Amino acid sequence: MADIEVEIVGAEGKLWSGTAWQVSAKAGEGEIGILAGHEPVLSVLKPGEVRVFAERGKQPERWQVEGGFLSFDSNHLTIVVDDAVAGARPAPTAH
Repeated sequence: MADIEVEIVGAEGKLWSGTAWQVSAKAGEGEIGILAGHEPVLSVLKPGEVRVFAERGKQPERWQVEGGFLSFDSNHLTIVVDDAVAGARPAPTAH
């Protein structure tokens, strides 16, 4: 299966660049997953987690973001984010 080229850019510059087999994020219409061959898309990102699955069977790279947008075309994904925190996961909710 083909991979996609991914660039994640924040206010400070490039946060991550490489290939991945899947990327998921919280988009304007809900959770979006991008795989190779996905239709072209341009979407606003909502606050939440961006996950880049660079290697099958391994944990994804993660960023908690405050918003931004993503653009995907011809197996190239660019994500521009606001206030990204690498490796962050949402705090567990109390029950």
